[in-house]
Amino acid sequence: MTVLRVRGHALPDGEWVDLYADGDRWTTDPVRGAELVAEGWLLPGLVDAHTHPGAELPGDPLDEELLREDLRRHAQSGVALIRSPGLAGEPPDWFGVDPELPRAVHAGPWIAQHGQFFDGWGHRVDHAELPRVAAAQAARTGWAKIIADWDLDDEPVPVPVLRAVVDAVHAVAGRVAVHSQQAAGGTAAVAAGVDSLEHGMCLDPALLARMAEQGTALTPTLSVITASLERRRATPDRPHRRWYVGGATAHGPLVAAAAEAGVTLLAGTDTRPHGRVADEVRAMVAAGVRPHDALGSASWTARAYLGLPGLTPGAPADVTVYAEDPRTDLRQLDTPRAVVLRGRAVRKGPFLSLSV
Repeated sequence: MTVLRVRGHALPDGEWVDLYADGDRWTTDPVRGAELVAEGWLLPGLVDAHTHPGAELPGDPLDEELLREDLRRHAQSGVALIRSPGLAGEPPDWFGVDPELPRAVHAGPWIAQHGQFFDGWGHRVDHAELPRVAAAQAARTGWAKIIADWDLDDEPVPVPVLRAVVDAVHAVAGRVAVHSQQAAGGTAAVAAGVDSLEHGMCLDPALLARMAEQGTALTPTLSVITASLERRRATPDRPHRRWYVGGATAHGPLVAAAAEAGVTLLAGTDTRPHGRVADEVRAMVAAGVRPHDALGSASWTARAYLGLPGLTPGAPADVTVYAEDPRTDLRQLDTPRAVVLRGRAVRKGPFLSLSV
């Protein structure tokens, strides 16, 4: 296999680096005959930390062909790592290790209370069984995903139950992601000390300091939540409309406040079509998050949170290359010069140097 080489300003620090892909690891040791595939502004790969590839509609079974196509879209957009906090089924053996597709971590199927969540997806279990089921899942994959709240009239998972889930999952060295789009569910998740809060719509901003202190990350899926806001505003005045319009309107300021409070932000796109993590970065910036922090939530910050280093010798050989600094021109995110994954070029154009 041809050894690939990239050079340029490595983010987040912007220091000039000259890297060679020694298999699936970066090295600064020059390799004779290496192919210089790109020069520019280098990210250690983009990350989509909340995506559910492989199913067309809620409740559909996992489709392996669709899963591969969804992941290909992620890779072409510059995503080198995904986290799937919930899948329509157990993924095939190639998931996360195929050399042309993103690395992946996942939480297996969702875990919900009886009568909640989409029919055909996930496990519905009694409160007494939740800790055991979540720990068994996390022991297999490293993560468990709990649906803490669902419909407006539903009771959220009680705090003692969520605390027991967190304790059981942490005992097997796993982590807990929790879906919440209502105030009570978000409050319970933070009180239980979960590892990541997914969506977090209607979260009380007074809880942000505690999240930062205990290390609970927020994956706001902001671009998805706000995308339907105008349409929801045009619907008749009903409890669901008031809940969604109120929560979605406040969500951008909540995300900006979370960044200011020191909460770890993770960029995630949630639904179809895939390969749109750039939209989430731009939505965060529009809400008031600094471009550096918003981009980090989709790259170096998210990679560190998920256990992968950046553009340093010995790190995994992932990189997404742009012509200009994407922090000063977010449009750059739509047109990477090159994408290298596991030391292989999954996207590259004609070589262009910074002087061109």
